[in-house]
Amino acid sequence: MPRFPLNHAMPRPQGLYHPSQEHDACGVGIVADIQGRRTRSILDRALSCVCQLAHRGALDADAKSGDGAGVLTQIPTKLLRREVEKLGHQLYGEGDLGVGFFFLPPQDKYAQAHIRRIAEEVITRRGLVSLGWRVVPVNPRILGEKASLSAPRIEQLLVARPDAKKLSDDAFEMTLFLARNEIEHRCATDRTPPFYIPSFSSRTIVYKGMLTGTQLKSFYLDLQDPAYETALAVFHQRYSTNTFPTWPLAHPFRMVAHNGEINTLRGNRNWVHAREADLSHPGLDPADLPLLHPIIQPGGSDSSSLDNAFELLSISGRGPLHAMLMLVPSAYRSEDSFSPDVRAFYEYHECLNEPWDGPAALAFSDGKIVAACLDRNGLRPARYKITKDGLFLMGSEVGIGNIPEKSVIEKGRLAPGEIIAVDTIHKKLLRDADIKKFIASEKPYGQWVKDGLQTLSSPTPQLPPVPPDLTSTLLSFGYSEEELKVVLLPMIQKSEEATGSMGDDAALAVFSRRARLFYQYFRQLFAQVTNPPIDPIREKLVMSTAVYLGIRPNWLTDGPEHVQLLRLDSPVISPAELPAILSRKESHLRSKTISVLFPVSGGVDAFQKRLRQINEEATAAVQAGISILCLSDRGTTAEETSLPMLLAVSSVHHSLIRAGLRMRTSLIADTADCRDVHHFACLISFGASAVSPYLVWELAARWQAEGALPDLDTTKIISAYRQAVDKGLLKIMSKMGICMLSSYHGSQLFEAVGIGPTLIQEHFTGTPSQVGGIECAQLADETIRRHTEGYAAAGASTERLPDAGVYRWRRDGETHAITPPAIQALQA
Repeated sequence: MPRFPLNHAMPRPQGLYHPSQEHDACGVGIVADIQGRRTRSILDRALSCVCQLAHRGALDADAKSGDGAGVLTQIPTKLLRREVEKLGHQLYGEGDLGVGFFFLPPQDKYAQAHIRRIAEEVITRRGLVSLGWRVVPVNPRILGEKASLSAPRIEQLLVARPDAKKLSDDAFEMTLFLARNEIEHRCATDRTPPFYIPSFSSRTIVYKGMLTGTQLKSFYLDLQDPAYETALAVFHQRYSTNTFPTWPLAHPFRMVAHNGEINTLRGNRNWVHAREADLSHPGLDPADLPLLHPIIQPGGSDSSSLDNAFELLSISGRGPLHAMLMLVPSAYRSEDSFSPDVRAFYEYHECLNEPWDGPAALAFSDGKIVAACLDRNGLRPARYKITKDGLFLMGSEVGIGNIPEKSVIEKGRLAPGEIIAVDTIHKKLLRDADIKKFIASEKPYGQWVKDGLQTLSSPTPQLPPVPPDLTSTLLSFGYSEEELKVVLLPMIQKSEEATGSMGDDAALAVFSRRARLFYQYFRQLFAQVTNPPIDPIREKLVMSTAVYLGIRPNWLTDGPEHVQLLRLDSPVISPAELPAILSRKESHLRSKTISVLFPVSGGVDAFQKRLRQINEEATAAVQAGISILCLSDRGTTAEETSLPMLLAVSSVHHSLIRAGLRMRTSLIADTADCRDVHHFACLISFGASAVSPYLVWELAARWQAEGALPDLDTTKIISAYRQAVDKGLLKIMSKMGICMLSSYHGSQLFEAVGIGPTLIQEHFTGTPSQVGGIECAQLADETIRRHTEGYAAAGASTERLPDAGVYRWRRDGETHAITPPAIQALQA
């Protein structure tokens, strides 16, 4: 079902610009009365704090249009009770009022009326009472030119719960959540102009806009009203980094305000989308489930996407503290202070959900609890103070709030992975250890993990026998003598990825005269905004290469079935481990191997036909209950070659997502064309959970037999290569600020260089490819040409491989920008 994109006010994709590349950096904080007393002073304090974050925001050249500022508070019942009475109604219960905050299309009165009518119809159909619409009083004269030109018409829909006995507080909140989604879907279906609902709740309300912190109170006259009272507030000042600010993308969002970035965003969005087909909840009517799709509203920022996921998990029964611990987990393996129950909680949720990795300082609230936390790296500041009279204030800057030091009884800062909260209902300050202990004790996570989660036992290490046609296979998959000496042999000898210098001046794969491997059409992205890169050596304690195989059930429920998985400590599968994985007897770990070979004589048609067939076979296998799919290119001959494994993996991955089956299976690549760290990174980033590089093992067996590895036995050979790949993957992840391989898995954190739009759209959906390039037919030609030339060369020479000259210039090798003839010409 459709939903309006949040970035509708931004420029359309053009040239090298794309709105999906938007980023921001911000100031954030919370203020609350620990005793839950609603006062005007809490709002005043929050507005004062957001003004003190002006240096964390940005201004347009007119010095008036801000990137965004806002405040989230409890519903100001005293203020709005007065407004309800103006509309001719009376409010009977404190919790009976819900408020929908609407940013309507500013000039189109017909569209405004249509949106209002749909909203009222939805509210009535869901058993609630529409009390009427209220135009939010604002002062537009303070806006800058750009903020004024893009300003929406701002109205509130006041909604009442008719009977508190029949509709509990939680049910009322869920009804409003579903109503908001239905309004958005129906309006999008009717093709109304885009609009946005910053909040629709019986507990919280969000006042925000394309403002500076100092303009916020002046623009929204409600924020000046003495009757506006709240016990908590979340405040935020936004800085859009080289991007276009808009009204909807100002913070706070419906529950979350965020300082930092979510580096795992693309993968997080992909996996949330993949989960949509399996969602269910005992508190949700199945007819309402389509209203949740897509969970992540298109066109949003990293913060809005996190807010979308967080809101669904919170409102579906887990609560905000549980949901945040689940989405932004601590590095529990390195925390000696954690109890077994807390460790089990995190281990359980590691099976259920990939982390949303920062750097992130997060403030969030559901109107009852207001809290703040840091991600596992703790690379954003979050300092707090507690006063004698029960005021709690946390902010990303020192000194905000103007609190006299003599009134402060405690001050400190959040550590990496730490959380702190104020429960205004039970009138408590909740500390990190208490929160985690309580949440971890709610369900028997330890027992579920013990009974369900299995770790792959280490079989006796062994290398495969050396096949008689090894050289033919090596040539068919594009191996060269240079690659063996410069890349692979050092990985095994030194247990680490080979390093070089002087850059890479070889021709791009799309311009090469040689048939290059498909991996070389992809370039790894790196964090480019405000993130310091992670040091994978110093930060080893917070990083992990663990992966999980098996079925991932419904995201909205908990149970022992969520941890019926097989855990691998590394994505590199040894020769003895692959059969151990594929021969599992458990019903929830059934496997099937699908060959990706096709006949060379069939040419491009056979290539494309086999690609369609493997997607159909994968879909049928998953529908039949297969939870581990192994894509294999074993068995190549002169007559049969393989689809590029990266293409096969990504195509199956996206095909299963489109079929709503992706969370029911894991993908393993059993392949000869993967050998260096970049190849592993590509396969994992595009959907493979683990990789069996069988040709590397066969090559290692030959080197061992020839005496090229005199100091290494079989165990050390396998361990050294695996360690080299794991260290290389951690290094790649560190450039994106990602700690967990499970977050890198499926992230598609690559850009394609030289791949056309049709091939991208069908098989690498969502991957940027700025300049276009080859399509499936050209890729098939390259694959067949490399295979044919390889077997022809093997027939001419049975032992020595050619030197491709990719890493070093060779007369008959790859074209380079810097060559001896070029240097001689410069010196002439």
